Amino acid sequence: MKQELKAGSAYFGIVFAVGFVLGTIRVLVLVPQFGELTSGLIEMPIILMASWIICSWLIIRFSVPRVWQSRLNMGIAAFVLLMVAELFLSILLFDNSINDHFNHYLKLNGSLGLAGQIAFAAFPIIQIYTSDVKERV
Repeated sequence: MKQELKAGSAYFGIVFAVGFVLGTIRVLVLVPQFGELTSGLIEMPIILMASWIICSWLIIRFSVPRVWQSRLNMGIAAFVLLMVAELFLSILLFDNSINDHFNHYLKLNGSLGLAGQIAFAAFPIIQIYTSDVKERV
């Protein structure tokens, strides 16, 4: 379980850093030109592709077993850390209330973003069935 939590924490940290950079570009460059929804739709496949690659690399790096329980633990750890970090950023950087933050998920942009975050959390499990990479397990 320890390796799975380490892998999940690293997965969150790396993807969060990539997402922070992409989000900054989205807000500063894409949103003024294309609007919030289109900008999010442009960003999503990029962050999901990066997440897939990072997830695969970390599974190998941390030798996360190719069983659904281990991969589920990795995905849940990453997802919980992501949700907590997003909540704190929403409150601290954007001056949103907790209620505002959760109400954002009821809007189309927020729902699409949440769907992407759920996919991010599911990637460790999905890679059990799709990965051709030789894992050190």
